[in-house]
Amino acid sequence: MKGGTGPGEITEALARLRKGDSSAQSRLAPLVYAELRRIAGRHMKREAQGHILQPSALVNEAFIRLIDREKAFENRGHFFALASALMRRILVDYARLGHAAKRGPDIVHVDLSEA
Repeated sequence: MKGGTGPGEITEALARLRKGDSSAQSRLAPLVYAELRRIAGRHMKREAQGHILQPSALVNEAFIRLIDREKAFENRGHFFALASALMRRILVDYARLGHAAKRGPDIVHVDLSEA
């Protein structure tokens, strides 16, 4: 790849991150951003118009959660697969929050067996 950013560099940065190298995170971010943005765009196409999240915000939230939570990425394919699954989970969580807000806090739940 041009600019010296190939799959090997991503795998190397992931390995350094797994070993606890604090500089690996800042090295990894620019290497994976374009692919994460593409994955986020693909997920966002399936969402309703006017979604609260933009693809770049989805990428940022997913990247932060991935790095904070998971440091045992086997390789770049594993990293991107987990990122995609996490982006989907984030979108589902936001959708659930939106539906819960529509119901409102004062809604009275009635057990159908009592009705």
